Amino acid sequence: MSKTLKHINENAERWALLVFYIMLVATMFIEVMRRELLSYSSIWGEEIVRYSFIYLAWIGAAAAVRERAHIRIDVILHYLSPRVKALFYMMGDVVMMIVALIALYWSFETVLVSAKFGSVTHGLRISQVWFLSAVPIGFALVVLRLVQSFLRDLKDLRAGTPVYEGDTLFD
Repeated sequence: MSKTLKHINENAERWALLVFYIMLVATMFIEVMRRELLSYSSIWGEEIVRYSFIYLAWIGAAAAVRERAHIRIDVILHYLSPRVKALFYMMGDVVMMIVALIALYWSFETVLVSAKFGSVTHGLRISQVWFLSAVPIGFALVVLRLVQSFLRDLKDLRAGTPVYEGDTLFD
């Protein structure tokens, strides 16, 4: 893998999350100042914050899958052998892949319906497709990260090394 692709693979979600978080915080700050100092607020500011948060959530879900940082109950896994643990993680990835592919299909269907009827946002008056696309983009990233996770676990299983379990909450 080239150096550029490796950098994108390792940092794409981080940079996207940073951009949307800065956009959310900056817009929220501006809107609070406008409301408090000028007794005026705009509908577009509220929409930017709302849609930035939606993108944050879906891109963050993909980042959590990549780092295996999503919420799970893994008490039982501590008592299993590394081989069985790897199989459990791989089984979980397969189940989540099925769910993500179904959700990807139906969320893409929603985007197509919005594009067909030309729906626009109330404040920004731009196509809602840009914002509804957060869900299929998020699920596509989740699918990509699940494939990578499955392949990583398969490699660890074949090599006989412990699977990547992610960081614990209070490390």
